[in-house]
Amino acid sequence: MGFEQLAELRDRLRAEKVQVKTDSPEQRKRKSAPQAKPREQDPGVEAIWRLQKHFPLAFPVNPAPKVPLKEGILKDAEQHLELLGISSEQLKQGIAIWCRGSRYWASMTENAPRLDLNGQAVGVVTAAQALYAKQQAKRQRAQARRSQPKPKAPASAAETAAEQVVD
Repeated sequence: MGFEQLAELRDRLRAEKVQVKTDSPEQRKRKSAPQAKPREQDPGVEAIWRLQKHFPLAFPVNPAPKVPLKEGILKDAEQHLELLGISSEQLKQGIAIWCRGSRYWASMTENAPRLDLNGQAVGVVTAAQALYAKQQAKRQRAQARRSQPKPKAPASAAETAAEQVVD
């Protein structure tokens, strides 16, 4: 088969392909992906999502910085369990997760306003609370460093030279 015949065949196949696409787009329906099982969400994370949806000023979405929450916020939030559609235990887990993160510890600076569910200032962070938050953040960073696998240190130049001399 010569070059001209190959080029002619290529052009004919391309034309047929375009014609099939324009004539019957319904014939080439995509197969739907097999139904994946819905992922089971952590109940605490589910609670946080619902708190963010209903109380965005007290539970801002990342990248907005977290804000210090009112002491006793759990009792206030328990009054809204029906609205949130979660259990008391889920709410407790969600608030615990929210208040354990490094973003939350960073927000706990001295004299920072503590907010209620509606975003209204109802108190301030004391010096002792700010110090405790700083200690918790430091402890959390140290724990994260310890849990990371340590990379192998490259052999020193003296060890490498000694190995080459022995060989």
